[in-house]
Amino acid sequence: MIWQPLRAAVAIAAAYATPRRQIWAGAALLGLLLLPALRQWLTASMWRHMVLQFPLWMLAGACLAVALPPAARAHVARWNAYGISGLVGVGTVLAVLMVPRVLDLALVSVPIETAKCVALLLAGAALRLSWQAAGLLMQGFFLGNMLPMTTVVGQLYIDSPLRLCNAYLLDDQVRLGTWLISMAGLLALGWLAQVTWMVLRRETPMTQSASQRFDAL
Repeated sequence: MIWQPLRAAVAIAAAYATPRRQIWAGAALLGLLLLPALRQWLTASMWRHMVLQFPLWMLAGACLAVALPPAARAHVARWNAYGISGLVGVGTVLAVLMVPRVLDLALVSVPIETAKCVALLLAGAALRLSWQAAGLLMQGFFLGNMLPMTTVVGQLYIDSPLRLCNAYLLDDQVRLGTWLISMAGLLALGWLAQVTWMVLRRETPMTQSASQRFDAL
């Protein structure tokens, strides 16, 4: 019974988030991220650079992925069987962008900043197109690699006595490490809650059916 309000909320959100609205939301978010003032604010802090800017670019890509026509989706699905190729690409992009030197270069080099943003945009689209196709097994494998890596990187940022990024102060580096570890924990809990919900949804009809058969006897 406790899942009924959650199911209702998901149904309402799905009805509201139509493909057209998602495309408009993605385009609006992309436009905001391209504003120089917002970019400067996001990259002025190390934790905002990685914890806010990165997910926002990926969210824009995920929303805009809805605009792909059915033929393009079918082509991507053939290349991205079980979501493996897409998730590998997402993991590679995030692993590269967590390197401190890349953050430094993105602040002073326009080509690298552009490549970073495009890579995050594509990673968001790939994640959107791969997540459901991957299923619980591949999702768990992906998160089982990414979340520990994120935790290790966060702990390195906290424990390092030296600044790993020349553009940011040491206390900002420690703050980023704390955020990365916290985010990894929250994502793990969120995914486990999703798995629990899916398992309960599958078991509920079976339980009801068994109860009806027992009552019929």
